[in-house]
Formats: sequence, structure tokens, C-alpha cells
Amino acid sequence: GIGISPLDYTQNSLSLTVGMLWFYEPTFISASWVKRRDDPENEKIYIFFREKNSNHNPDAEPWISRVARVCKNDEGGSKRFLQNMWTSFLKARLVCGFPEESLYFNRLQDIYVMHADDWQNTRVYGIFTSSWNSTAVCIYSIEAIEKLFESSLFRGFNKEIPTPRPGTCVPNSKVISFDTLNVVRDHPEMVNWVHPLHYKAPFYVSNYNYTKIAVDQVKAADGQLYNVLLLATDTGKIHKVLEAGSEPFIISETQLSNSSTIQAMKLDSKKKKLVVGFPEKISTVDLQNCENYNSSCAECVLARDPYCSWTTSGFPYELNILQTDSLNHAIPKGVPFYLSCPIESYHAKYTWEHQGRNFSCLQMLSNCLHLIPSMEIENYGEYKCISIEKDYKKTLKQYQLTEQGIPDEKKSCCDPKLNNAIGLSPQLTWILLQIVVLWAILS
Repeated sequence: GIGISPLDYTQNSLSLTVGMLWFYEPTFISASWVKRRDDPENEKIYIFFREKNSNHNPDAEPWISRVARVCKNDEGGSKRFLQNMWTSFLKARLVCGFPEESLYFNRLQDIYVMHADDWQNTRVYGIFTSSWNSTAVCIYSIEAIEKLFESSLFRGFNKEIPTPRPGTCVPNSKVISFDTLNVVRDHPEMVNWVHPLHYKAPFYVSNYNYTKIAVDQVKAADGQLYNVLLLATDTGKIHKVLEAGSEPFIISETQLSNSSTIQAMKLDSKKKKLVVGFPEKISTVDLQNCENYNSSCAECVLARDPYCSWTTSGFPYELNILQTDSLNHAIPKGVPFYLSCPIESYHAKYTWEHQGRNFSCLQMLSNCLHLIPSMEIENYGEYKCISIEKDYKKTLKQYQLTEQGIPDEKKSCCDPKLNNAIGLSPQLTWILLQIVVLWAILS
């Protein structure tokens, strides 16, 4: 067959030409048609992209993120002006960051548009990266974006705004006045910037490098609707993040690949499945996988996963303090020692209890540690690692330390078998013992 060429004026195809005032070395991310059931003549197509900053000042950001808008019924200009070119194209800067500190995440990476029955309630979720190796998620309102395009001044245009206003959808774009088209051609950028719903800061900031985003709306057991962000990392992980009002809540992390970057992601909201594309394979994630919460009703509730709920046929609610077997260790007097328990939830507060006293936890990797620089009489006895999240208190580990007689001089006090019993690798053990020794010296 014969393809459509935007340079062939005998064919009715519209185009955007890179090199005009409209674009400067752009990278297109996504485009979305937002339907208006009650006003189809004013339906718009929104284009999300980033482009090189035309300001070559060394202090200027190299990239600028943008949202552009064109009318769906735009048929291009007349044969004399902007033929087969958009006559309604406008663009605005899409910002995500901390405006009070003038810190912005300027590289748009991915976009997900959550459509609503009422177009004004449609939301845009964007992933942005920065020059300081952080990633942010910002949320925008299509209604706010639309109001900006309808009210902002045009950058570089200081005359009276012609009628119809540039960017207005009209029944016949081929008869738009030259004055209006000149503004679209020469001054398509808005003066005002598009800010997110959470104006002062991004909705979510992370040190992970996110590459893709999808957003699902879930009706939970309480009958409420919740938005769940599904964020893909460059290391093959999927993060499930609850949009809890203006605050993010990390529900879970799923490892799909050891090192591959997730390059594509498609959400099947009806089946609650997430299809994930890697360079070498395609994987499917069941978003309703609730097996991790089978141990107790309390843990299921604390996870705040709207895909899962605890039914009456499940196990009953457990007591506030869960009983756990005590681990016994005989430790020589005068040697450094440490205790460890796993961090199950990063939303919980962890403490160590010993003889009626509470000690703060040293978090290292996925462990909560209690360091003892030198075992003395007062250090022996029972230790409990306690996690507290909301009103739920849980004993994760329980140790009983007793005094051991003077060991054989030929045998190390730090037996690798003892370290393994505590649950840490020999490499981490060595590092921790160095910390213990340094701590003892400084104290």
C-alpha cells in the first residue's frame, strides 16, 4: 500500500514539524484523547513530551517537560496558510518539583492518563527524573490544564489576543483568521506553567529509577474507591503504591527480573492483571495476589492493600503481642555482640526491649539491629524485638542471652556459626563488628 506523507499537500494528513517554533529536539512520551460526551466538538488530544531547552545558559536545565494540546476536529489550515498543519497547537511547561526551593524534576519519563466519565475529573500521572538521581511522581488535573490553555498569555506575544482565541476549537479550521494562525505558528507556548495538584511538592519522591507507570482504580471491601499506582523500576521490580489522599503509602514490592529494565507495561483493569515487557520476555502480575497476608487479619489490614481483604472464613484476629520461640545464645563476657530481627514493614516503628528498658533500632539493609559494645552482667537476659504499626504490636524475635565460660584462646569469640544463627552474612558480620568496636572506642 501507499503510506500517508505529511509533505504531500494532496493528502489530508496533519503533522507537527520539528524545527519550527513548536519543538526543539523533542522526545515524545504519550498522547491521549480526552472524550467529552456532552461537548464532542471541543474534544482535545493531549500530547506529553520533553524537549531540549532553547536557553543554552550553563545554569539552565537541559530538558523541559511539556504538555501540548490540539483539537480533535482540527483539519489544518487553508491552502494559503498552515495547510495540513495543526491550527490549534499550543504547549505549556509541565512542572514537577519543589517550587519554593526552585528544584524541579525536568525529565518526563512516562505518563498514565486515568480517564473519568466526566472529563473534568480526568487525571494525569507522570514520572519525572532529575539530575540528582531521584524520581518523582506528580499528579495533574485535566481541568486545570485546560483552564491554563484558555487563560494564559502567549510567550513573546504582546499585542491584543485575536478572536477566536488561538487554540480554540472551531467547526471549520480552514477559515480561521490569519491573526489567530500567526499566534499559533509563532507563539504557541503559554506563559503560565502547569502545576500538579500537590503544588508545593511532588506526590511521591524516591531514589528508585522508575521507568513506567500505570494506575488502577480499585473498589475495596469497604465500598470505597482507591487509586493504586503501579511503578516499574529499571531493576525489574514493580512497586504498588496507594494514593492515600495527598500521601503515598507503599504497599508492596514484587521482583520480576534480577536486573532487566521494564520497557513496557499494560494494565488490564477488568481482570486486575499487569502485563510487563522486558527485552527478553513478557511477564504477567496478578494484582489480587493476597497470599502474603494469610498469616493474620492484622497484617492484612496493616498492608492497606485494597485488592485484598480478610473474610469471616479466614483466621480470627490475633492478640496484640504474638508469642514467638526464644533463641538462646551463650556469650562470653567482655566481647562485642549484636542482635538482629527482620524488618517486615517500613511503616512500623521498631524497638528492642530488655529488662523494662526500650532501645532504638539500628536499621541496616532489611534488618533491625541492637549493638552491644561489650557484654557485661547487665547485658544478659531476655531481649525482644518489637514492631508497632498503628495499634498493632508484634514480637518479631526473642533472644535469651546467658554468660558463657572463658573460651579456648585458639577459638575465635566470633564463631561464624554463631553469626549465621543470628541471621546475617559473614561479610555483614565483619562490618558490624567494626562498627561495634568503633562505637566502643567513641563511647
